[in-house]
Amino acid sequence: MTDAQTLDLAQVAALAADIREQIAKAVVGQHAAVEHMLIALMARGHVLLEGPPGTAKTFLAQSFAAAIGLDFGRIQFTPDLMPGDILGSNLFNFQTSQFTLTHGPIFCDLLLADEINRTPPKTQAALLEAMQERRVTLDGTVHPLPDQFMVVATQNPIESQGVYPLPEAQLDRFLFKLDIAYPSLEEELRIVTRFGENRGAPSPADCGILAVASPALLEAATRAVSAVTLAESVTDYIVRLVRATRESPDLAGGASPRAAVLLAGAARARAALDGRDYVVPDDVKALAPSVLRHRLLLSPAAEIEGKQVEALVAHLVEQTEAPR
Repeated sequence: MTDAQTLDLAQVAALAADIREQIAKAVVGQHAAVEHMLIALMARGHVLLEGPPGTAKTFLAQSFAAAIGLDFGRIQFTPDLMPGDILGSNLFNFQTSQFTLTHGPIFCDLLLADEINRTPPKTQAALLEAMQERRVTLDGTVHPLPDQFMVVATQNPIESQGVYPLPEAQLDRFLFKLDIAYPSLEEELRIVTRFGENRGAPSPADCGILAVASPALLEAATRAVSAVTLAESVTDYIVRLVRATRESPDLAGGASPRAAVLLAGAARARAALDGRDYVVPDDVKALAPSVLRHRLLLSPAAEIEGKQVEALVAHLVEQTEAPR
């Protein structure tokens, strides 16, 4: 990649292939998660990773940041964490007799919000403005965040004590919710073979990950995504699919118009990463579960019957007629 100002879709696809290659040096498997994170990056969305401990959620975020050449920040969420610990604060300097702004860890390109459900809603809400508007307001002053600002949050679905489920308003800010499962037998053998002799946690640098992108290059790639055509028939399909979630008797709460907008943007990014300048219905079908699963609430009757959101989304995708 030479000219960051004029990327075509073929170059965008090649850049994505380079990023995948670098991440694969460190992370075994997790191909679907990497693909969704690339789509979120190009669509300027945020990602929530949910999975049991030890499934490389944090390491995946670190490797992703290293491969795309973005400034990486991490917050370990705890019950006693305060909003100021995330955003920063104005501290009084006795030497100058003036207040000095101290930036919090949120001032970075890619923020890892580790175990985000371990902190109370008051502190979780500190991320809302940053995720939605890419800015932070401190003492009435607005501080912009980088254009490529992206949040990758993790949470553990197993534990129920000492956790604070994310409110629906915050879940709605995430483009994708990805389920990180245990690796297959073959993948786990490769993991142990690769890292079994290491002392301490591995780092992306130890695995030889090189930065193959930069903020300027990623900015050019996201501009190229905007050239992808979204046909009126596909737009109609997206809207009908999202509206179907509000009409299902098995769902007490359906997806919002924001979900439709984000699904359309993600579909365009998926097409661009595939080197296409147009969206096809299969792009929408492939991304619908990850976009919708965290935005839907089962009705009490559906919960009693043991129905699952994943199955309901698959059913809605199957029942909603796609354009030909």
